[in-house]
Amino acid sequence: MPAYRIFLCEAQPVVIEGLANILASNPDFELIGSAPNPVEAMARISEFQPDLVLVDQASGVRPVFTFLSELKIVAPSARAILWIIDLAEIECFRALQLGARGILRRSLPVATMLDCLHTVAKGNLWLENSISDQVVGFLNRKSTNRLTPREREIVRAVCRGMKNKEIADHLHITPGTVKVHLMHIFEKTGVKDRFELAVQGPKLLGLESEESISASK
Repeated sequence: MPAYRIFLCEAQPVVIEGLANILASNPDFELIGSAPNPVEAMARISEFQPDLVLVDQASGVRPVFTFLSELKIVAPSARAILWIIDLAEIECFRALQLGARGILRRSLPVATMLDCLHTVAKGNLWLENSISDQVVGFLNRKSTNRLTPREREIVRAVCRGMKNKEIADHLHITPGTVKVHLMHIFEKTGVKDRFELAVQGPKLLGLESEESISASK
């Protein structure tokens, strides 16, 4: 299997060299390039089309958020990981909304960083537990009351593993209407796909566990 190709947006040469040495000893990854800031990185990413993009936040939150938005256009298959010192919960939430697939603290051990790279490279979302708790807490406060009763019914149905047609039959609406409701739910909560909705659904609804959803049938 070919190595996952990584592009690094990082201004510190010593950090770039250190990461290059780490990745050189791991056959799963290949560091194919770097740039000191998001603006310079974008042109090179467009050329290289990497699998993963590790983005330092040193240039500021706004430039990074702009970068995440543009990355989806310039390199649709690239998955971004935000490499941070610290980030407020609302900024973590916004980064996920804009397409970040991982949020990784720079202070974490090398083994944890490699776990993050592997997880995101395989198409999954990776969040450190403390950051995950921040994001879920933010979603609970910001999203639960914004979901309409019908949207909450659909979240419950997704958590039960029901497909769109099953949800439509259960709620006596059309599958197309279910799709529209799901689009609104994703937009309101920042959840990216059906799997994440199923995982985060109980907390988004203010329930303690999936058993609570089953009990509410």
